[in-house]
Amino acid sequence: MFAPSLTETQLSLFRFLFLFKMFFLLQDWAYPMRRDMQEILPGLFLGPYSAAMKSKLPILETHGITHIVCVRQDIEANFIKPNFPHTFRYLVLDIADNPVENIIRYFPMTKEFIDSCLAAEGKVLVHGNAGISRSAALVIAYLMETFGIKYRDAFTHVQERRFCINPNVGFVHQLQEYEAIYLAKLTIKMMSPMQLGRSFSLQAGMPGTTNSHHKEKSGNQKNVTSLNVK
Repeated sequence: MFAPSLTETQLSLFRFLFLFKMFFLLQDWAYPMRRDMQEILPGLFLGPYSAAMKSKLPILETHGITHIVCVRQDIEANFIKPNFPHTFRYLVLDIADNPVENIIRYFPMTKEFIDSCLAAEGKVLVHGNAGISRSAALVIAYLMETFGIKYRDAFTHVQERRFCINPNVGFVHQLQEYEAIYLAKLTIKMMSPMQLGRSFSLQAGMPGTTNSHHKEKSGNQKNVTSLNVK
């Protein structure tokens, strides 16, 4: 049986509730707040580079920040840099805010970095230049995989806390594609060893199957820098 279509009354109600919610979000959001960081989850903050500048060290320490994900393009390295390498642990990612940039390849390492921080009861700030596109996409991907939720739900959660986020269209498409990727990972984790072995046996017998993981991983490392507190 097909699900009944929504009536005009129901659609109008949904539109009203959406606009009502957006109205109150805008009431709580002021333009200058885009220059500060916001807490997306307990211990996970998202913001612009201005929230991690040298003058902001007291604020970072007040919030208990211990780790920082610094997102920048190589041409931005002269003005977007790890300012406190002796105070915080850094993960520096060279990512261009370009719709054709392959940002998916950075999702796993970002999640691993954030997970290790939170597991040690630390707090992490993820920032790019404006804290709107690249860094927002990384945080959205983290929520998607960590909680097994869809892109739209993760986006809404982040936007409710940092209203100015706006990942570029290429990043949005990749985030939507990432749903299938992390769901496949989840399926593998839930499979028994016998089922997993049987699945790999079937894949090994398929023509044209090659192992390119090592090659891709090696290429990714060129755009990643990890700085530990000394």
